[in-house]
Amino acid sequence: MTRILAAAIGSCIHVAGTIHFLSIASRLGYSTRFVGPATAIQTLIDEVIDWDPDIVGVSYRLTPENVILLLEELKELIVSNGLQDKCWIFGGTEAVTEVARKSGIFSTVFSGRSTMEDVISFLKREPVKEEKEYYPQSLMERILLKRPFPIIRHHFGRSSLEETVRGVTKIAEAGVVDVLSIAPDQNTQESFFRPQEMTAETGSGGVPLRSEADFHKLYAASRRGNFPLLRCYSGTRDLVKMSELLFRTIHNAWTATPLTWYSVLDMRSRRPLREAIMENQQNMRWNAIQGIPVEVNESHQWSLRNAHDTLAVAMAYLAAYNAQHMGVTHYVSQYMFNSPLGTSPVMDLAKMLAKIELIESLHTDTFTSLREVRVAGLLSYPVDADYAKGQLAASVYLAMALHPDIVHAVSYSEATHAAKPEDVIRTCKITKQVIQNCLMGMPDMRKDPRVIARKEELIAEAHILLQAIASLGRNGDPYTDPAVLEEAVRIGLLDTPHLTGNPVARGEISTAIINGACYTVNEEGDIITEEQRVSGILENRITE
Repeated sequence: MTRILAAAIGSCIHVAGTIHFLSIASRLGYSTRFVGPATAIQTLIDEVIDWDPDIVGVSYRLTPENVILLLEELKELIVSNGLQDKCWIFGGTEAVTEVARKSGIFSTVFSGRSTMEDVISFLKREPVKEEKEYYPQSLMERILLKRPFPIIRHHFGRSSLEETVRGVTKIAEAGVVDVLSIAPDQNTQESFFRPQEMTAETGSGGVPLRSEADFHKLYAASRRGNFPLLRCYSGTRDLVKMSELLFRTIHNAWTATPLTWYSVLDMRSRRPLREAIMENQQNMRWNAIQGIPVEVNESHQWSLRNAHDTLAVAMAYLAAYNAQHMGVTHYVSQYMFNSPLGTSPVMDLAKMLAKIELIESLHTDTFTSLREVRVAGLLSYPVDADYAKGQLAASVYLAMALHPDIVHAVSYSEATHAAKPEDVIRTCKITKQVIQNCLMGMPDMRKDPRVIARKEELIAEAHILLQAIASLGRNGDPYTDPAVLEEAVRIGLLDTPHLTGNPVARGEISTAIINGACYTVNEEGDIITEEQRVSGILENRITE
């Protein structure tokens, strides 16, 4: 077991930071010993010789002028006692750490700007003797290095390439984002490989990327700071071609593809629904073969269109099920909070826990999921920036109840404008502070009786909907059959109020937020159970 010994030296009696550091180390499996406050240098050296630690932590939080003599004495005794092979680290105020860095004693220096995340990253890599500045360039390595601190993801894409490149540089140098998701404009997503079909709009919804070189520029801009992983929104057609492009240019951290969307269903492309489902499945399979993690951003697309919670839970399961059957090994499961608008924290948490229970029931030796929480929901942000920051913090706190691997932070500015670099940085700092507080210990909101009751209700109702979809199948696996999924949309098993007038969907369902949850309702506003809703649809199908 790796040993850490620490002390506050000289006349310094401020030990709260040191105690906190040792507490984190102990939780991560280190054997720790605290010598105490106001420790004489010779006493520290004697303790090091006696206990033989691997890492020695030195703390001093008083004036920088006084620490100079202390560190000169320490350096002399380290050399004379042959203790140079120990890993010496330092913690102190900003002014004092400047002296510590210049002393040449310490491999790592922590200041008041250092966070719990920095401490965890150091402690997780030290036993394997990685170099000081080590930033893993694969999703799983990054997660494992930072756990239990989740990695932070944020999207970014300004309306010009040059502005986006400058922004990526600034965000990378800030070191607050682990995964930067490039947001391309709609022309890029739909027509990158068919430039002759592009509209006159440029920068609509994100950065205009018009050549492979543009992607290389974005990647090059990110090679600084904490070297964030890059990923990019998938195309809304030609998905496999886009995956190939992202793989060779920005080393896509993971791909995101829907199951039914990016089709005539949402008009983000003109792909017929069944054709879109087939191509989306092919994209999952292609990325799986390359060993690239896959996210199927399906469930929240329905919730953003006011789908009832039962449907959102069922689609979360179907999305993961399809990824598994396309050969995906590492599945990124996104849980978007605050959708639909008006969802209460109690009911939001219950819905997410229902999704988790169904998705993680699919886990095997060859299929596991990563929990990615998205905070806050786009529609939940007030226009006033101060209120929006409050909404962000509250959403992060609730989402941490899921013990996520990834926190997808959405800029508090989204209600007024697409995030600028400074918005991204501020958003991630707020997010990190809330996470740090939560990791110190928080009540288990998952045990609230209201949460448990709603979760069980949603799981039971999701099974009813899934069984109804399965009943449409004739040959093979109905859950992966594009014809079955298309029919489920066409007859209204999968439906939202926002699909009214859609050529491939019913759009006949009515939903409402009641006591913080989204239910199907009749004309009088009364709740319709999923069994009632589904049986009526299937009966009409038989008589048609």
